[in-house]
Amino acid sequence: SQLSLHGLGEVGPPPSTLPTVGTNLTDLTLKKKKVTLRELGGCMGPIWPSYFKDCSSVIFMVDSANIAQIASSCIQLLSVLSAEPLHSVSVLILFNKRDLPCTMSLVEMKSLFRMDDIVESATQPITTLELSAHTGQGLQEVLNWLESITVK
Repeated sequence: SQLSLHGLGEVGPPPSTLPTVGTNLTDLTLKKKKVTLRELGGCMGPIWPSYFKDCSSVIFMVDSANIAQIASSCIQLLSVLSAEPLHSVSVLILFNKRDLPCTMSLVEMKSLFRMDDIVESATQPITTLELSAHTGQGLQEVLNWLESITVK
């Protein structure tokens, strides 16, 4: 599909997304309360624990189009959930790239992750949502979740 901007005509297909390398900081304001999101790339897994003590919540994003990486994503998720500084934070697990036709259903993804077992044994409250960061599908639900855990 083509994108068009008023007065500029078509600007070509939307850019492909790239995995996060390094760390990105983003500030959001939700109901007049400032929330800082720190995005850490999956390749930075070994240094994630150095950021855990400052976390009030965790959003863990899974690339549901990359089936080959499901096992390593699950292992990373389990290490996050078992980290002592995170034992009581709210956790949101996002299954991203739901806009792509090759992705499994959410039921299949949760089954591969053994999500029921994870939720049952975790000390944290866990929410799972589907998302397409590319199209914005599911973004409002993510913002609603963030708002519900940060704005008291």
